[in-house]
Amino acid sequence: MELLRDYIVVGFGIAGLCFCEHLERNSKSFIVFDDDSQQSSWVAGGMYNPVILKRFTLAWNAVSQQEFALPFYRSLEAKLNESFLVPLKVYRKFASIEEQNLWFEAMDKPQMDQFMSSKILQNENPHVKASYGFGQLEGVGRLKVRNLITAYRKRLEAMNSFVFEQFDFDQLQFQDNVVSYKGYKAKQIVFATGYGLKSNPLFKELPLQGTKGELVLIEAADLKLEAILKAGVFLLPLGDDRYYVGATYNWNDKTNKPSEKAKKELLSKLDKLIDGPYKVIDHIAGIRPTVIDRRPLVGRHLEIQNAYVLNGMGTRGVLVAPTLSKQLYEYIEEGSALDLEIDVQRFYNKA
Repeated sequence: MELLRDYIVVGFGIAGLCFCEHLERNSKSFIVFDDDSQQSSWVAGGMYNPVILKRFTLAWNAVSQQEFALPFYRSLEAKLNESFLVPLKVYRKFASIEEQNLWFEAMDKPQMDQFMSSKILQNENPHVKASYGFGQLEGVGRLKVRNLITAYRKRLEAMNSFVFEQFDFDQLQFQDNVVSYKGYKAKQIVFATGYGLKSNPLFKELPLQGTKGELVLIEAADLKLEAILKAGVFLLPLGDDRYYVGATYNWNDKTNKPSEKAKKELLSKLDKLIDGPYKVIDHIAGIRPTVIDRRPLVGRHLEIQNAYVLNGMGTRGVLVAPTLSKQLYEYIEEGSALDLEIDVQRFYNKA
């Protein structure tokens, strides 16, 4: 007789991974299904940064999310015996004296001074165009998302807890408080499939929009940057003279195929930021799971009591996934209330 697991988890991007880690921490049994069809986590730059640099404001709940996320990822580094967190500074290029003044005004906002430096950095790199200098962010950096997902997935595969296949909803059944799928049985099922939620018949009515993002990978031997540059695009150092250049936002194209238009847009903005030779190495794309009200989609199906969703983390999945996956776990197992801002009931209640 097939083992009755505690959970089936569908989707293994950063959200699915974080939820699985909370299951492991609480000694819950589970099986994961994923087919790599959703590329958002794979192609993410992986930056963790609480500050919205376009407006010099804090992102939604970003400080508390980061305070939880960084120790969470450090524990995964210890568990998997591999480094994933890369602390980096961010240099936000100023376009004018007015922007410098706005930076100093923003520092007076609550909690901003712990990230924003009060000193304007003068540009000393001959290959960077920044005559008005930079504002510097500290306490930020990058998570090697692809490396983390790969390492955790190998661990689950070794435990026979990972199945690589496209999920077939025709094989999914709910009966007597048990979820059945192709011979697997579980008490609960959680869908963390990113933009793939659009093809999920259980949750497809939720207003997931999806925003295509594209990155270009370049090699620039003369640049020698050790910080992330932000100015229209971000320039993120990866080591070995390689950098991610990103990212674009397209609300109409819902394919994972890189576009020549986006590539030209990124390189045009890059040319306004740096001066010197570079070579394009790669060009990648994915659909971010964005939501109409810019808040995640977390919670229970309206009618099926053991079907849940963990989705809609947008551009800041690295920051929000550890906290939201914990909230969902505690909601299911302990009956804790979800924040109204993230609970999918906010859309069901409008029906």
